[in-house]
Amino acid sequence: FFFQTSLSIWGWGSLGVVLFLITFGPFAIFYFAFYILCFVGGGFVVTLLFGKSNSEKYLEQCEHSFLPCTSVGIPKCIEEMRREARPIKIDRRLTGANIIDEPLQQVIQFSLRDYVQYWYYTLSDDESFLLEIRKALQYALVQFSARSKETDWQPYFTTRLVDDFGTHLRVFRKAQQRIAEKGDQLKDQAEELVDTFFEVEVEMEKEVCRDLVCTSPKDEEGFLRDLCEVLLYILLPPGDFQNKIMRYFVREILSRGILLPLINQLSDPDYINQYVIWMIRDSNCNYEAFMNIIKLSDNIGELEAVKDKASEELQYLRSLDTAGDDINTIKNQINSLLYVVKVCDSRIQRLQSGKEIDTVKLAANFGKLCTVPLDHILVDNVALQFFMDYMQQTGGQAHLFFWMTVEGYRVTAQQQLEVLQSRQKDGKHQTNQTKGLLRAAAFGVYEQYLSEKASPRVNIDDNLVAKLAETLNHEDPTPEIFDDIQRKVYDLMLRDERFYPSFKQNVLYVRMLAELDMLKDPSFRGSDDGEGESFNGSPTGSINLSLDDLSNVPSDETVQLHAYISDTGVCNDHGKTYALYAITVHRRNQSSEETWKTYRRYSDFHDFHMRITEQFENLANILKLPGKKTFNNMDREFLEKRKKDLNAYLQLLLNPEMMKASPALAHYVYDFLENKAYSKGKGDFARKMDTFVNPLRNSMRNVSNAVKSLPDSLAEGMTKMSDNMGKMSERLGQDIKQSFFKVPPLIQKTYSDPEHCRVAAPIDDNVDDNIPLRVMLLLMDEVFDLKERNQWLRRNIKNLLQQLIRATYGDTINRKIVDHVDWMTSPEQVADAVKRFRDAFWPNGILAEAVPRRDKAIRMRTRVAGKTKLLEVMPDELKHIIGAETTRKGILRVFEMFQHSQLNKRMVYVFLERFLETLFPQNKFHELFNKLHSRSKQMQRYKQRLHSTQAPSLQK
Repeated sequence: FFFQTSLSIWGWGSLGVVLFLITFGPFAIFYFAFYILCFVGGGFVVTLLFGKSNSEKYLEQCEHSFLPCTSVGIPKCIEEMRREARPIKIDRRLTGANIIDEPLQQVIQFSLRDYVQYWYYTLSDDESFLLEIRKALQYALVQFSARSKETDWQPYFTTRLVDDFGTHLRVFRKAQQRIAEKGDQLKDQAEELVDTFFEVEVEMEKEVCRDLVCTSPKDEEGFLRDLCEVLLYILLPPGDFQNKIMRYFVREILSRGILLPLINQLSDPDYINQYVIWMIRDSNCNYEAFMNIIKLSDNIGELEAVKDKASEELQYLRSLDTAGDDINTIKNQINSLLYVVKVCDSRIQRLQSGKEIDTVKLAANFGKLCTVPLDHILVDNVALQFFMDYMQQTGGQAHLFFWMTVEGYRVTAQQQLEVLQSRQKDGKHQTNQTKGLLRAAAFGVYEQYLSEKASPRVNIDDNLVAKLAETLNHEDPTPEIFDDIQRKVYDLMLRDERFYPSFKQNVLYVRMLAELDMLKDPSFRGSDDGEGESFNGSPTGSINLSLDDLSNVPSDETVQLHAYISDTGVCNDHGKTYALYAITVHRRNQSSEETWKTYRRYSDFHDFHMRITEQFENLANILKLPGKKTFNNMDREFLEKRKKDLNAYLQLLLNPEMMKASPALAHYVYDFLENKAYSKGKGDFARKMDTFVNPLRNSMRNVSNAVKSLPDSLAEGMTKMSDNMGKMSERLGQDIKQSFFKVPPLIQKTYSDPEHCRVAAPIDDNVDDNIPLRVMLLLMDEVFDLKERNQWLRRNIKNLLQQLIRATYGDTINRKIVDHVDWMTSPEQVADAVKRFRDAFWPNGILAEAVPRRDKAIRMRTRVAGKTKLLEVMPDELKHIIGAETTRKGILRVFEMFQHSQLNKRMVYVFLERFLETLFPQNKFHELFNKLHSRSKQMQRYKQRLHSTQAPSLQK
């Protein structure tokens, strides 16, 4: 039934469709669908319009019935913004000192103008935002000024600053040592040095390493941003600090606009070199010092820059059209420049070929060494330390210390007896007490070195020792009581093959000659083509020579030398008028002959004469130098007469018999006649004072050398003896006691500081209280590496510095240092620093443009000029105290340290960190810096190595 019903429905439906299509056509279905769509759409539109109108009426009724009136705040804000802005009053006082506030206000104004206003005015004319930033900056400066006034800056300037510089120099020195141990296998030594430096830093600091900040510009900017944000947190009010927009603006101005350019400038090696040259601008460059720097240079860039400049000057001089007297001057200049070019070429070839060897080994194996007598060694501080080291190596230190102790006993005993005699004349009698103390002192020397209990004991004739013991028991001691045994000990050290003869064959002897600046031999002169260089000890010679130097050494030692003064002239140099003598020198041997001219002043002759008469006393009665004349010493007749007398002096000096009688004299003569600037052995003042100072200096040296070796019991006896002296002698005795008596008699070479430690601990027991002594001794320790050397020399230097400071400033030196620090932090000096900063960044009120990096050749020549100036300004007295080689190495080490911008940045950041730690002691900046530097790669590697070394021990 269901099937039939569905079939009938489909049938009738199909019939209806067919009839519809037949009646209306095939398109009728589309019309029908269109009519239905229009009907539905029309109904929807009518419903929408009706609902909208009803909704509006309803909302209007609700608004009038339930909601308050519309707010007028927005129109009022618009109206307020259109009105003229009211001026905001800002207190322009910052530090309380007008001389500081004025330039500071200008710095703030220039900073806002050049870093904010130039873009802000393109967005808005409203100045309230700028005034708020200015107000925040001023508030921070006020807080900073208040903190500065409450801070004691004396420890920072006298202790922390010096310690940090000493630590930086120690790290650099150890990094250089590690690089040297690795040898020549490094391609980029500068980059390797930087990596090694920070590796040593983390080993020394233990907690921090600044490699990322100093080597990565991105990390450096991030560090400065973090640091500035911390400072703003401390200095700004909480409300201003929470304003992120203003805080970020101020942070970027401080970090990117001020601190980063300033740090980059202070870290630039070229800027530092220019500043060094400017600081010692009054010192004239010495031609000899310049040539020695060229011979010492191991930087090919420096040599090429000097060579290019010399070649340029050569082209200019050759292009000049001159005649008459000028042509001789130009020829001399051309010859000098040609020599400079040839030396540079020779040095470059050696560096590129890798033929460099150690000078000491070269001299020890091939060089003809000067002979320094034993008696000269024993009275020279520099030479004595090397001989002392050698005697300790051979076990003969007891002989040397006995000789020194007896010298000290003799001098001290003579002084005490003289004081005793003067007191007896004044009616004061203390004869028994003084003689008893002398006896105790003599017994102390006997027990320490000659008795059976002495360890080590001086091995000498038993009869002499027995005779001495009998004399001590039955007679009053005299200053000469030990003289017989002392002479025997001296002869033993002089003739025994274990001591002085073997010392002259030891490498320590060669090093001693280098320190005494005696590694010179004119026979190593080289040929005329400039390939050979003089075999010199530093600083007046090369410390790095190659085997090429030896290839130019003449095998025949018979050299004939003739010299005469060919002409005289009067020179005017910077307002000083003096006579100049042209000496023509002929040098001839079997294989070659050469002639040159050199120029000397009368003062050069005088200094040379004093040198050779000091070294060869027999010459003082033979050689007579023409005397000085104060007035009319530039007359032509007088100059001719002096020329004649000086010629006679030269001929007598160059007499073959004279040279045979004193073979070592040839070294001094060749050095004086060489075609180079003459290097005076002593300054004018020191040369004039030698006659008066030498006896006192030798006596005090003997006293200091010997008294330091006395045993404690003897020291106590000597201390009691000083109480019996007069007022001046009493003070001298106290100084000697404080300086020398605490030192044990036999001092082995020790290292008072660990291999890796920071320079911050006290240097000596009684040094920390003396600020300048502490600073000077610390710097000399690190610059000249005194702690790695004989401690006897270091004590000598400390005692010398103590006496120098006491004689110069007296007992008020610390007070003067504090006063100087107060002066450095006074308003006048701070204002001057702010003005210099303002003028450097905004000259004439305009932002300074970035200075273009100077050409590499110019920077290299500036380096050469800086090194030359530094070596030239070093006093000869310093070389005499610690040695020429040590002085040169120390000065060049400091200069080389400043030639790496990454290392300079490290030092600047260390100074900045210590400054902030001093300024904000309650804010734990030390922990903050450790966290900021915690991402250091070197620090992470160090912790890994430390963990790996500790893990096995923990397991055990």
